[in-house]
Amino acid sequence: MSAGLPLRGVSELERRGLRDRVYDRILAMLLEGHVEPGSRLSIDTLAKQLDVSPTPVREAMVQLERTGLVTREALKGYRVAPPLDAQQLAELFDARLMIELEATRLAAPHAETLLPRLREAHELHHAWAQQVAESLAEGESDVRVTQEYFAADAAFHRAIVESTANRYLLAMHDDLGALTHRLRQAVIRGATDVEEAHSEHAAVLEAIERGDTATAIDAMRAHIEGVRSRSMHDETETETA
Repeated sequence: MSAGLPLRGVSELERRGLRDRVYDRILAMLLEGHVEPGSRLSIDTLAKQLDVSPTPVREAMVQLERTGLVTREALKGYRVAPPLDAQQLAELFDARLMIELEATRLAAPHAETLLPRLREAHELHHAWAQQVAESLAEGESDVRVTQEYFAADAAFHRAIVESTANRYLLAMHDDLGALTHRLRQAVIRGATDVEEAHSEHAAVLEAIERGDTATAIDAMRAHIEGVRSRSMHDETETETA
């Protein structure tokens, strides 16, 4: 009887691994804008595209629904969620403030281990920000460049949250990850937005380097409120267009 347990364990791990790979593929499709908001997401069609059975696709869609990236309608299936509305944006920023200000407070005393990661993320963010600005100035849009820019931006924030060594705070931060990524994509209107975000990150980094926790928290608040202001501006323009 016990001889069968390892086999069942391997089978379960393989199933979970397949589900996670399918989840990552569909998530990438959504975040890269390959499907329009409101578009129907057919489980059977996705299964054929990914060359898997419908089961891991169905399991992945349940996970994606929790992120807010897809919605499910009774008897109709799944659709790509519409852009965040003003109320959803307000709630997202309130949640980010609660999580990231506390994360900054808890992480700042661990500057010795935090700063190498934070500096590396900041330098990478700067490098990709320059490339994004150059692409925008030329009237072009390079998907790979913007993806790398978003990844560097996210790495800066995650370094701080991870340095708290608080698994529950990190879990809450990660739960907002997909929505925050959608938000990052929405707020880039031009080179000035990229420059503002980088300068705001710099203020957080410099305060942590000085060992000034209070100023670091204030700088993080100013950064998130700055992103809030820029995103709300976009939302207002969309509603009045």
